[in-house]
Amino acid sequence: QNVTLISDTLGTGVKLRVSTHGLRSVEHNGGLDNWLLKTSDDKLSLKVRRLKREIVKKQAIAAAA
Repeated sequence: QNVTLISDTLGTGVKLRVSTHGLRSVEHNGGLDNWLLKTSDDKLSLKVRRLKREIVKKQAIAAAA
């Protein structure tokens, strides 16, 4: 399924192709950001790994401020 998931940290929507099971996993973990942080990099595509890196950087900046 092609869906737009909202990243709370980035404040933007991200268009992704996700299975129904994957969508349930995202909802179960409390959103896209939490799911990405809990999922290992080897299970993610290159595009999503870049997104995860961006989220981690933004959270680190917010924590330092």
